[in-house]
Amino acid sequence: MKHKHLIVRATVSNPPRHRETIEDWMRNLVRDIDMRIMMGPFAQLCELEGNRGWTAVAVIETSHIALHIWDECHPPLMQLDVYTCSELDPNTVFDSIEKWDIASLDYKYLDREGDMITVQDAK
Repeated sequence: MKHKHLIVRATVSNPPRHRETIEDWMRNLVRDIDMRIMMGPFAQLCELEGNRGWTAVAVIETSHIALHIWDECHPPLMQLDVYTCSELDPNTVFDSIEKWDIASLDYKYLDREGDMITVQDAK
């Protein structure tokens, strides 16, 4: 069994701002990385000042995907976590967030099968 974990931190200038848009994006991402949804996706807006933004999650057959977007920040901040007990091409994930106009992107791609080994670091 594989254990791949992609952790992304990006600033974006055009983040999604509606539940349906975020949930559709997550469904498409699951399809594009060749996974299957077990539950969700679910997206919810947090209106707490200083923490305003969207959180979305999907339970997939091989683990989970979690997305957080803080839209009060300038530029808006996005954090994404994709964990799978399968293979994962990080470029497919990066391609899926391109539409949000990425200003900066950092990531860690870990192989967690035994020790937590970094497969790729941000460039």
